[in-house]
Amino acid sequence: MRRSLVVLLIAAVSGVVAPPSSAAGEPKLDVPAATLARALSCPAAFAHVRRHEPVLLVPGTAVTPPEHYGWNMLPGLTDLGFDVCTVTLPDRSLGDIQVSSEYVVWAIRWIAARAHSRVDVIGHSQGAIQPRWALRFWPSLRPLVDDYVGMSGPNHGDVYANAGCAGGSCIPAWWQYRIGSSFLAALNRGDETPGRVSYTTVFSQNDDLVQPFTSPPLRGASNVMIQDMCPGRPVEHLGTVSDAIAFAAVVDALTHPGPARPSRFFGMAQCADTYMRGVTPASAAAGAGLAYSNAGLAIQAYPKAPSEPRLRSYAR
Repeated sequence: MRRSLVVLLIAAVSGVVAPPSSAAGEPKLDVPAATLARALSCPAAFAHVRRHEPVLLVPGTAVTPPEHYGWNMLPGLTDLGFDVCTVTLPDRSLGDIQVSSEYVVWAIRWIAARAHSRVDVIGHSQGAIQPRWALRFWPSLRPLVDDYVGMSGPNHGDVYANAGCAGGSCIPAWWQYRIGSSFLAALNRGDETPGRVSYTTVFSQNDDLVQPFTSPPLRGASNVMIQDMCPGRPVEHLGTVSDAIAFAAVVDALTHPGPARPSRFFGMAQCADTYMRGVTPASAAAGAGLAYSNAGLAIQAYPKAPSEPRLRSYAR
């Protein structure tokens, strides 16, 4: 196992370095601290903070961190010398995003306190939304985060979520990131990139699950569309996490001041590289196949809601 030092952070460990509580005026976390601690997985020690800030990977809808990142970003960033943590969101991120965002709030606080470092946060698909919600409504997190990288996130809604809810019943998360939701109106109100965080988005024009393709870009971010560099490049939704160009953008953002800059990381030869280092056509097919299969089963089995979850008072 490439990540043999990874341990599950249980409540007993979290007591060693307790994350700061909410600042005055910020929402309290409703999820018990012990539950939040069990959801975070990090290296046994942060051994590389002098070279790189620790990274938190946030998974997307209906998948676990191993299914989502275990065959691509997790080993890829670890091999480059990053301390990489993952957070397992409740109910495979199918429920209320306001609840799953609390896991990200706690994780950022814990990692920053434990590593004595700012944190880089990467999320793909719905996993791009929870960090944004956390940074939006918990301003004390902003000085703790250096880079935010959102990959293929439905930041301004997804027509497929609208279609899934068209019958009047769907999973709560789809209600929240459908176009026109109250959740997205609250998330995108005012400044879409608050604080002095370096914001990068990475997305594909031919994403088959998040459309329109103009949904991921954020006002104030460095917005990297893969096809701007490699016209016609076929990169589907989950393919973003293993694409060579997308990974180059992620690494560029994490290793330089400010967000990713295509002029700094892109060369025409990279268009010939389909996958990031360490990913093969076979491993990509196997990884994506398992993720999509398990996601489909989870969505089918999860109780459907008749309407969007009510906005918390702090977001209204």
